[in-house]
Amino acid sequence: MNVFLNKTIVLGVTGSIAAYKAATLASRLHQVGAHVHVAMTDAAAHFVAPLTFESLTHHPVLRDVLALGADSEIEHVSFAKRAHLVLIAPATANTIAKLAHGFANDVISAICLDTRAPILLAPAMETGMWENAATQENIAVLKRRGVIIIEPDAGHLASGASGKGRMAEPSEIIDAVRHVFALDGSMAGKRVVITAGGTREAIDPVRVISNHSSGKMGYALAEEALARGANVALITSVQELPIPYGANVTRVISTRDLFDAVLREGRGADVLIMAAAPADFRPASAAEQKIKKEAAEDLTIHLVRNPDILGEVARVREQNPANAPRVAVGFAAETNDLIDNARAKLERKGLDMIVANPVPQTFGSDNVKATLLLKNHTELDLEPMSKENLAAIILDQAENFLKQK
Repeated sequence: MNVFLNKTIVLGVTGSIAAYKAATLASRLHQVGAHVHVAMTDAAAHFVAPLTFESLTHHPVLRDVLALGADSEIEHVSFAKRAHLVLIAPATANTIAKLAHGFANDVISAICLDTRAPILLAPAMETGMWENAATQENIAVLKRRGVIIIEPDAGHLASGASGKGRMAEPSEIIDAVRHVFALDGSMAGKRVVITAGGTREAIDPVRVISNHSSGKMGYALAEEALARGANVALITSVQELPIPYGANVTRVISTRDLFDAVLREGRGADVLIMAAAPADFRPASAAEQKIKKEAAEDLTIHLVRNPDILGEVARVREQNPANAPRVAVGFAAETNDLIDNARAKLERKGLDMIVANPVPQTFGSDNVKATLLLKNHTELDLEPMSKENLAAIILDQAENFLKQK
């Protein structure tokens, strides 16, 4: 779901060295379908020329607070009315102070004072300025008024010092914009629990039993659910992938961790999508010290069954529906008899839908072949596609089930 398409974004650029990042931000927002109109302070123009933004957005840059448009309307008033969102990146301490106290003596502060659109700020400044009580009080004032603050990062600053004050990266800012645009989406107000990644069962302090699951499918599902406005709880064992902006994250390691988290987060959820690949077995006991290969020619590890997560979810859904997810979606990764095994799991676990994937094509890949089996005996055999596109189809079906509940 492209929440950026045909949205008008006013990008305010103020006088910080981080203005160079705003050029990347403007380009990416334009590429995903937004209409980007840049407004700049005079100080910002010392860092990046207006022509840069005009080339990237195909719109003239607004700099003069008194400028008139072709129809003699004051330009900053026109921008304020047309905007679906006002994004100031970078936002200096000076601009933040102006907004907190209602000044309108430059084009950006005038737009912010006049607009009724959501306002996002991505601050950028020296650590001392960010931590100063005046700046923090101004930030608190703006937050109380509903302005969204994208916290600066810690790291190397233009002065050569290191500390908090670096403007957030464009990818993080775009995620925040997506989150704002999604608030009135088709799943707004719905709580969606998504699991991702393979669990790890300890053999000793060094070695584990696990699988090849990358977690990419679960993360694609979380991104899509967030784009539809859902309140997403992401339960994940993955460390390598960036957390989708706006998701509430629970980190797990073992299948027993996952079991506890799913039962806890699943209480009263609208949708549970079990995209994780939990280990079915674990060592009966883990060695306290690293097992040395010199200790024995052969090593036998006694395995025991892990708890059946979806089986327990099915039991709770049947016996106490109020404490269970209204819609439950599972995955079946199989090396043989894919459809028969998936259909048996669908019925055994009491699922609304199961996503059947052939192994090894599904693990670690950015693209996947899938067949969706629905509890009403519908079977959707899909062409190979990206995990992002598959996530959209899965959530379309989940929404259909919600409408039927």
